[in-house]
Amino acid sequence: MNSILAHIKNLPPLPKSVLEVQKITNNPNSSIKDLVKIIKTDPLITANLLKAANSPLYGFTKQIKTVDMAVSLFGMSTVKGFVISFAVRNTLKFDLSAYGISEDQFHTVSTDRNALGFNWYRLNKDKLDIISTDSFLIDIGAVVISLYLKSKGEAEKFKNRLTKENRYKLEKEFIGLSTAEVTAEIFKHWNFSEELIKPILNINNPNDEYSKVMDVLRTIINLLEPNNEKNIQKGMKKAEEYGLDADSLKVAVDLIKGSN
Repeated sequence: MNSILAHIKNLPPLPKSVLEVQKITNNPNSSIKDLVKIIKTDPLITANLLKAANSPLYGFTKQIKTVDMAVSLFGMSTVKGFVISFAVRNTLKFDLSAYGISEDQFHTVSTDRNALGFNWYRLNKDKLDIISTDSFLIDIGAVVISLYLKSKGEAEKFKNRLTKENRYKLEKEFIGLSTAEVTAEIFKHWNFSEELIKPILNINNPNDEYSKVMDVLRTIINLLEPNNEKNIQKGMKKAEEYGLDADSLKVAVDLIKGSN
């Protein structure tokens, strides 16, 4: 376990733009104009944000041509999630060979989870500050685990056993931590707020709304089996058991399924 923690401590810091966006979105006196100004200074973030806004996943009915319009429709909290996600993509090396999946699959799963969370809670936007960021990054710990296992020459052994054994028990055996625990440690390394860390850290034993939402999103859109009807039904059942809004979730699920 100490080895993987040392690996995390050597991760590069996130770019300055992330810190600026977090500062703005955490300040109740900041406005959409303040956030738009920061977004426009980064052409890559601008392009990615507009691409996301025009994706059928998010259900907007008109073409989004400007950053101002995208930020207004998504809301500042959701845009913060996008910015952090884009930054992570460009900061970390992605090699998920230990899990037998491609970088593209990882990003598709992350985006689909975020879109599902956004559409599920689009009428309750005060909670999207946490949901939009965490939904993108639930499995970011798997990226670091895969790189670590590869550096130790154990990636192939892990992958071969993964097809027959429980993923999280296997992670515990190989490195002493599950994906969620590694993700939480990465969040700490990047100085994320406690509000963002707790839902991830508690995802395996959900004890509040946010950790329950993360568990549902992770279940419905599984990293290793992203388009599995059984997982969708399992996630819907969890939402009902947790006392979450299962009707809105069903509408959100249908929108994601129709967009893929």
